[in-house]
Amino acid sequence: MQPVTVIGAGIAGIAAALALRARGCEVRVLERATALREVGAGLQISPNGYRVLSALGLGAQIGRVSRPNHAVVLADGPTGAEVVRMPLDGPFRLIARPALIDVLADAAQAAGIEIAFAQAVEAPPEGLVLGADGLHSVVRSVLNGADRPFFTKQVAWRATIEGERPEEARVDMGPGRHLVRYPLPDGRVNLVGVEERADWAAEGWHTAGDPDAFRAAFAEFPDARADLDRVEACALWGLFRHPIAERWQDGRLAILGDAAHPTLPFLAQGANLALEDAWTVAAAVEAGDLPCWEAARKPRVRRAIEAANANARNYHLRGARRIVAHGVLRVIGRTAPHALPARFRWLYDHDVTA
Repeated sequence: MQPVTVIGAGIAGIAAALALRARGCEVRVLERATALREVGAGLQISPNGYRVLSALGLGAQIGRVSRPNHAVVLADGPTGAEVVRMPLDGPFRLIARPALIDVLADAAQAAGIEIAFAQAVEAPPEGLVLGADGLHSVVRSVLNGADRPFFTKQVAWRATIEGERPEEARVDMGPGRHLVRYPLPDGRVNLVGVEERADWAAEGWHTAGDPDAFRAAFAEFPDARADLDRVEACALWGLFRHPIAERWQDGRLAILGDAAHPTLPFLAQGANLALEDAWTVAAAVEAGDLPCWEAARKPRVRRAIEAANANARNYHLRGARRIVAHGVLRVIGRTAPHALPARFRWLYDHDVTA
C-alpha cells in the first residue's frame, strides 16, 4: 500500500493510523495542537466501538482504564422518579476521554507511528490523505467546498465531581433539557447537562462555565441537586454540527469522524462511529476501494445520527406529550424491559471487524 497521511490526532485519526499500520501501511499523523491535551470528561464505549478497540489489540488496556455499564436509567427530572431502567447486554464501557486517547497514543508509539505536533495544515499534502480533523476539516472543505457549522440551539454543560457514585448511567429528562450522570473508573462522576438555547454568543466552541449557572439550569431536578452542589468547575459547549458531508472521498482524499458526520451526544455514538470509520477506511485503503467504503458507511451513519436526534427530542418533551411518553415507557419497563435497548440492536450488534 502507498503511504498515508492522517490529519488529526483524535480518536478517529489515531485509530485509523493503528488500523493502517496493522495492515502494513506506512502512516504518519499530523496534529495542529502542540501536544495531546484532550478536552472533555467522560464518554461511553458501546459494543460496536469496543469491537474495533479489541480488534486493534487494545481490549485489555481499555478494560484497565474503563468500567462496565450494565444499565441506563431514564428518570423524570422534575420529580426524580424513575421512568424506566434499560438493561444493557454486551461490553458497554464508561471511560474518561483522555484515558482513551492515552491508550490509542501509547499504542501508536509502540507501533512506531509518528505523530507530528504543531502542524497547522492549510491544504492536504500530496499522496493519500485521511482527514480526521473535525468540524473545521481542511479535507472536508476540499471535497465539499467551504461551509460553516451551524448552532443546533443546544448547549452542553460538562463537569466531573468527587463523591458518591451511581452504579449505572442515569438520564434525568425535563422540558427543554436533560442531565446525564455516570461513574468514571477513577472514582469521579461525569455530568453532562444539555439545555435548549436560542443562540450562542461565545467566540469559541467551549468556554469556562459558571457552576452556579449550571446549578440554576437544572435547579428543578431534585435528584441531581447533591451532585450539582459538588461542581467546583465546569465547561460550557455550544453544540454545533454540519450536515453529513455529500462527498467523503475522491480516491485520494477521504474524511472520517466529525469531519464527515458530526454527531450530537444523545446516543453516545460520536466516538463509536469514529472507531468504526477508522477500521473500515483502513480496510478500504488496503483494498484500494474508497468509493465502496463511502457507499457502505453512509446509510448506517445517517441512521445513527437520526436516532441521536430523535433521542434529543424525546428527552426534552413538554406538556401532555411528555406525560404520555413517560407513561408508555413505564409500561414497557414493567412488561418488557429489554424491548427498549433491543430497538438499537442494529447499532450495537454491528461488527465492522467481522
